[in-house]
Amino acid sequence: MAEKNVGGRDRQLRAILAAALTVVAVGTLRSGNKRVGLLAVVGALAFGFNATTGFCGINETLGIDTAEE
Repeated sequence: MAEKNVGGRDRQLRAILAAALTVVAVGTLRSGNKRVGLLAVVGALAFGFNATTGFCGINETLGIDTAEE
């Protein structure tokens, strides 16, 4: 597995964003707005993955490492 490059406050913020986007996704999908709901689901999954694993491919590409903070 790749080396961790997400940590500290960055990881906490990503977990909060994942939870918030999950709420948005559920609300918009229930109201019938599929496009916004699916985008929120994708965002929630991405931020949830980053928060859970401590790895972000975009951070790796840009050379950003917040795991040291």
